[in-house]
Amino acid sequence: MIDIEAHSLSALDKEKIAHPNTGALILFARNYDNPRQVADLIKQIRAARKGDILIAVDQEGGRVQRFQNGFTRLPAAALYAEQPELAEAAGWLMASELLAVDVDFSFAPVLDVDCGVSEIIGNRSFSQNAKLAAELAGAFRQGMRSAGMAATGKHFPGHGAVALDSHLTLPVDERDLETIRRQDLLPFKQLIAQGLEAIMPAHVAYPQVDRYPAGFSSFWLQTILRGELGFDGAIFSDDLSMEGAASIGDFTERAGLAQQAGCDMLLVCNNSAAAEQVLDKLPISQNSKREQRLQAMRGKCQLDKDALAKNDKWQTISKQITEFYEAHA
Repeated sequence: MIDIEAHSLSALDKEKIAHPNTGALILFARNYDNPRQVADLIKQIRAARKGDILIAVDQEGGRVQRFQNGFTRLPAAALYAEQPELAEAAGWLMASELLAVDVDFSFAPVLDVDCGVSEIIGNRSFSQNAKLAAELAGAFRQGMRSAGMAATGKHFPGHGAVALDSHLTLPVDERDLETIRRQDLLPFKQLIAQGLEAIMPAHVAYPQVDRYPAGFSSFWLQTILRGELGFDGAIFSDDLSMEGAASIGDFTERAGLAQQAGCDMLLVCNNSAAAEQVLDKLPISQNSKREQRLQAMRGKCQLDKDALAKNDKWQTISKQITEFYEAHA
């Protein structure tokens, strides 16, 4: 999964999108101006690929909402504890608005349990209570599913107990496996049982459990996630350009170890040279099971952007969520 620099495609963008190792593209705020512009951009991306490509974005709400102008502003996840009935509606709204411009999925919901120490997670978590976090995230995911969008739970096995930001450094969580099992794994376990389609592991080290950060650890991804929790969906690495991944080695080494550990899709974002390096140097073998998992992430659009604006359900829910957001802004 790669990214692009602007509101339209450069010749180099088109070349990278057409590369046989490219499977997906993530959009950021820098790629967005308004719904019509981004829908046109996505048409350009799909045309440049000349085949299947997944389009993703981070559209959780709160601090992490890449598309804003022309989209309903979504509240931070922690606020749904005040009105739990809005969680499912918000998931449907977020997914419907993205699907209407042909985005396949958002990397949501956050399943981290907030422990009161992590600024990068904080109110992105649905709750400091693991059971409530699981219930609210499950409702949000059900709303996404009813709109036609697959969900990605993040950041496995939990990013909420470390203060440091994995974008800037490698956080270290010194807790043991049983402590993590009792709290952090509950939302993942519950949503996996409900059919969660994808998971993104954390760039966090848990040295009492394994030597490698979770996204590079076959113990976390194979023994615990696939084996113990029975997860059979897609695994997306977190961005391999983040400083939390730097301890593994250069970009090809990071990508190779993440792939070996069990990641189905490797994200290399915000570093064009690194993306080119991974595309050119990392061999990707054919894997029918991986392709099946990734195909399940394809969005099932029910209404285009013009029809959505006239839809009674969208108008009602957008008004509810907007009022809730503004009451807490």
